Amino acid sequence: MANKKGRRRRFGAVRQYRSGKWTASYLGPDGERIRAEGTFETKKDAEIWLSQVEADLSRGDWRAPDAGAVGFREYAEKWVEERELAVRTVDLYKHLLRLYLLPTFGPLDLDEITAPRIREWRAERLRVTAAKTTVAKSYRLLKAILETAVDDDLITRNPCRIKGGGKETAAERRIATVAQVDALADAVGIRWRLMVYLGAYGPMRPEELAGLRRRDVDLERLVIRVRVAEPERTNGRRAPGETKSDAGARSVVLPGFLHKEVRQHLAWYAEKGPDGLVFVGEKGAPFRRTSFGRKWRRARTVAGLPDGFRFYDLRHTGHTLSTRSGATLKDTMVRAGQSSEKAALIYQHSDNERQRDVAAGLDEMVRAARAKRQSDNSAHHKEGPAGS
Repeated sequence: MANKKGRRRRFGAVRQYRSGKWTASYLGPDGERIRAEGTFETKKDAEIWLSQVEADLSRGDWRAPDAGAVGFREYAEKWVEERELAVRTVDLYKHLLRLYLLPTFGPLDLDEITAPRIREWRAERLRVTAAKTTVAKSYRLLKAILETAVDDDLITRNPCRIKGGGKETAAERRIATVAQVDALADAVGIRWRLMVYLGAYGPMRPEELAGLRRRDVDLERLVIRVRVAEPERTNGRRAPGETKSDAGARSVVLPGFLHKEVRQHLAWYAEKGPDGLVFVGEKGAPFRRTSFGRKWRRARTVAGLPDGFRFYDLRHTGHTLSTRSGATLKDTMVRAGQSSEKAALIYQHSDNERQRDVAAGLDEMVRAARAKRQSDNSAHHKEGPAGS
């Protein structure tokens, strides 16, 4: 029980208990009296504590003592739910939370997550998993969640302070040759060969190819209109929606050598009617990433490409060949459906006529590479085996 030795101060009040310890209290912004959690050895210590609280209030750095007593699990799951994210991003974040963040931070309140704890968690995850890229993604997610907690005045400072902790060191993207793209198309099977060519020379994303309809294909002008994306979630369900960015909705002018490939595919494999899917499986079901993945891995081996070569690397192949055929960076961005505010300010506009020039250059380059390969093969056969 406090005695009456204390005196009123300009801000807050200090009082001495019968034990000799001191306590301090003040009125919060909501008018409620807030008392220090512990006691102080001296009156001066209690007054110093009040002075620090007063300074926080004047700077706008004050927060309620129990503000950070919010469970990380609840806050993080709500954080994901409240954001407008692509479904694949939602799946990724939930995966990272479940396997990387919640096992360590799930039982803690926000204000219990400290910089030392985060450093220890990151070192342990790197040591146990050796998954540098995934740990970096997890750290970035943790940092973003806690940054929002700072904005919500639940914690005063973000404890994620590891320099470069969220940086990924991406491996250099692989590029296939024209011959390897042809080999991939041959090996993946006649039903899926056009998907390989559109991935390389479109260049289109798998989720864009999955959402492609007959009405999106202008065979006469050899133009494909990319309007939607239908990514496949981790539960196997399709999630129709908008393209990855505003620039993703675009018209792609295809190189001339693909005319026969497109015509035959539409005649043999695409669903009927304007809304018919361009790519469907052998049993008429929509394109599935898992089933195509098995065909892709076998085709990759046949084509002599490394295990790490992904379908997405076909896009990089297309970017590179387009650039070699004379495309500017802006041309390549428009063709691939990539957006960048900085690039939009720096690089000139790439109109449909320019895209036809790029497609023509790409067509010429692929035809030349095929002709050279055919000529080399013919010369080899004419020479016959050595010593004949």
